[in-house]
Amino acid sequence: MTDTAPVDDWDTDYDIFDPGYVTDPAPVWEELRSQCPIAHSERWGGSYLPTKYDDVQALAKMVPELSSRDILVTSSPPEVIEELRADPDFEKYGTNAAPISEDPPIHGWTRRLLLPHFSPQAVEAHRQYTQELADRLIDEFIDAGKVDGAGQYAQQIPPRVIAHLLGIDESRVDEFTHWVRCILELGLAKPELRIEYRRVIRKFFHEVVEEKRANPDDGFVSSLLAGTDDHGNPIDPMMVVGMLNLQLIAGIDTTWSSIGSALWHFGTHTDDRKRMVAEPELWPSAIEELLRFYSPVTMGRRTSEDVEIRGVTIPKGSKVLMNFPGANRDPEMFERPDDVILDRPHNRHIAFGAGIHRCAGSNLARLEMDIALRTWFERIPDFEVSEPDQVTWAGGQVRGPRYLPIRFPSIG
Repeated sequence: MTDTAPVDDWDTDYDIFDPGYVTDPAPVWEELRSQCPIAHSERWGGSYLPTKYDDVQALAKMVPELSSRDILVTSSPPEVIEELRADPDFEKYGTNAAPISEDPPIHGWTRRLLLPHFSPQAVEAHRQYTQELADRLIDEFIDAGKVDGAGQYAQQIPPRVIAHLLGIDESRVDEFTHWVRCILELGLAKPELRIEYRRVIRKFFHEVVEEKRANPDDGFVSSLLAGTDDHGNPIDPMMVVGMLNLQLIAGIDTTWSSIGSALWHFGTHTDDRKRMVAEPELWPSAIEELLRFYSPVTMGRRTSEDVEIRGVTIPKGSKVLMNFPGANRDPEMFERPDDVILDRPHNRHIAFGAGIHRCAGSNLARLEMDIALRTWFERIPDFEVSEPDQVTWAGGQVRGPRYLPIRFPSIG
């Protein structure tokens, strides 16, 4: 499963953790589109990788042919799965992260409970907090003239915003960040680590849910606990644990990776940075373009039956990677797909997914990106990535910079 041998043939043996692929996967997608648009590999438990926009769209909308019960991009070895199921806490804490990890009908009513909290109007309630947070973070390093733009800025914003949304202690942000990395990054190659921190997260949210059951209020968690399923039955508290798990897992790494990638782009593309300083009215279209170009998320699906696409039969039980980042570089859909065009007029990107599982939190993610980037540019308009060869990226499930050295004129 963890074979790290060099890739000889990307058509039949791709490696989503290959260092070159993590740093810049676009050349691989371009090659595959022209000769093998549905690639296959046995690495990391085996999977299929579509690279064309239309194919990714079609596969994402195949429900129930492609199940969302297994959303990670790697597969755990059978012995690890058996160990997990033998754990007495397995039934108590489960593995669901509804609605993203559920199929209909559970998907439908759990998503219905979440959506009111992530409407454009609802997320505006978090604007002031997010603005004050961005300013507070910049205050901490602006006098130094340098910063790790990933660790000290981008990674600090989404965990705190999510904590604010959930009504939990934001001072534990470093713990939340570590937990998420152990699920979506470090744990992909080490399933034992992933299982350990899945249990840590669920235990934490089980305690949150129990406290809110005992002391309900008008906040997010209590609202979910007061919900019902499609038959009017009270929601199982353990389902709420899973839904809170989703907010932490899906709402942190994805957005911090998008903010970090944007800072990397502007810190290495001087003309684009200067243009945004001169034309701040471009931010709405620029954010959409950055989301397209640096789409962070790849999701896993598991076929519940044989699936035919582009002449390829994907057998029942196979892992399929929803390659949204690759789809967003398809030249059949986007003119000059490998260029960032800040004022791109038509941008039907699928960075937030497609079909019924399209990201429910997209409005909040956009708000965080907008505030984080505008505030940075207002206060630090002149900056650059100081040591490009030392920038590190995470890949696989979520791609984004993890270390991003930036320098700028010192204020102090």
